[in-house]
Amino acid sequence: MTRIAIGGFLHETNTFAPTKATYEAFVHGGGWPAMARGPDVLKVMRHINVGLAGFVEAADANGWELVPTISCGASPSAYVTEDAFERIVNVMVDGIRSAGPPLDAVYLDLHGAMVTEHFDDGEGEILARVRNVIGKDLPLVVSLDLHANVTPAMIEHADALIAYRTYPHVDMADTGRAAARHLLLLLQSKQKFAKAFRQLPFLIPISWQCTNDQPTKGIYQKLAALESEAVPTLSFAPGFPAADFRDCGPSVFAYGRTQADADAAADAITNIIVGHENDFDGRIYSPDDGVRHAMELAKTARKPIIIADTQDNPGAGGDSDTTGMLRALVRNKATKAAIGVIYDPEAARAVHAAGVGATVTLALGGKSGIPGDAPYEERFFVEKLSDGQFIAPGPYYGGRDMDMGPSAALRIGDVRVVVSSHKAQLADQSMYRYVGIEPTEQSILVNKSSVHFRADFEPIAERLLICAAPGAMPADTAALPWQRLRPGIRIKPNGAPFTPATKSASPSSSAIG
Repeated sequence: MTRIAIGGFLHETNTFAPTKATYEAFVHGGGWPAMARGPDVLKVMRHINVGLAGFVEAADANGWELVPTISCGASPSAYVTEDAFERIVNVMVDGIRSAGPPLDAVYLDLHGAMVTEHFDDGEGEILARVRNVIGKDLPLVVSLDLHANVTPAMIEHADALIAYRTYPHVDMADTGRAAARHLLLLLQSKQKFAKAFRQLPFLIPISWQCTNDQPTKGIYQKLAALESEAVPTLSFAPGFPAADFRDCGPSVFAYGRTQADADAAADAITNIIVGHENDFDGRIYSPDDGVRHAMELAKTARKPIIIADTQDNPGAGGDSDTTGMLRALVRNKATKAAIGVIYDPEAARAVHAAGVGATVTLALGGKSGIPGDAPYEERFFVEKLSDGQFIAPGPYYGGRDMDMGPSAALRIGDVRVVVSSHKAQLADQSMYRYVGIEPTEQSILVNKSSVHFRADFEPIAERLLICAAPGAMPADTAALPWQRLRPGIRIKPNGAPFTPATKSASPSSSAIG
């Protein structure tokens, strides 16, 4: 029987964010399933929208024996701590080492944009360590997030990297299945594919990476059409444009029967993407302008107007606690409005102590030290309490068990606020319903998310708007204080090329060189 060692370790690192990812963050998982080890991985990774779960289902269909090591993820944030990285990777690598021989291949579900306290290229370091254990010949296949900042080291150590093709990421499990199909080709042919890797010349803001819209939608359609027997796998990763290191940015990677096949496919899709540079842009509102526009639209709308609080997106490193959009809703006297989720464990404890029906004075949110933001000191009515345990059935979370900790629905005027003790991106309607707010009955919803919410909210939305209140993830990538990008990359579409102000310090050393 074919034996495959598997594991998952996912983190999207915003090096400008306020809070680091500790080991405990991976134990809990945030919006990801809680950490699992050994046989428990196979219990958790089934029937959910995660790359590893899709691979497990495909492996069952192929009759493969799986040797699980560890699976974990944490909400996007600043650097992964050295302690967390080493503890998790040691379990993964030791599990792979003890699994073979006989071991036929390794599959890993990684994000592709991990930066740690001691390594710029977290995934490159993971793959280097795994390759050191399994040798140069054993197949090593990896699924990646669409936001991966792919590096030369990642390309070197893996036999195939395969990225999601949807944002919102409704195809995470499908990407795990695609990795299984490619691995089957490797096992059957006993030959490796040629690799082609291209790094694109400009950063793409995440708000314009959405695959429901052009130009990205059309780019992925053309990418799929370029795949063939000669080029079984072709990926475009628009990248996560908030990681200050040399390899941050979009990339294309192809695997072909010959080097010419791989190069031709990579060059074709790269040329298409570069030709759309002017199109990776759009309208972003200030908080007051956005709320006032939403209120005007709501007068005749039959469904909610939904605003993305994009700069405090916990899916991009925000702490989900800024108050700029809440202030704008209250200041402009918005009615039938709701905002979520504001992460504030201290406030959640206070309202649980006060009870339903109480009016409490809080300094809500604003505790992550974002310039231009502060706690919102006001009196709030406690409408409903929750223990934070629920299932998120929408297409992004895909049926995951959620644990937001002690939570509440608060009201100020006619604005309702979801408050939680754990943070996760508001990408599912259930994240309002679990505290008694029915999203379809609101005139305005403000979601702390950039794009993922669209998978579950577009069907109930009259219009979608993007607002930029103070937060950790600027909608304009040129607004970030870059210091270590590769020279010459444009810091936004048609923006200025990056030029180091001074000769930067050497990047973090690692085993991959």
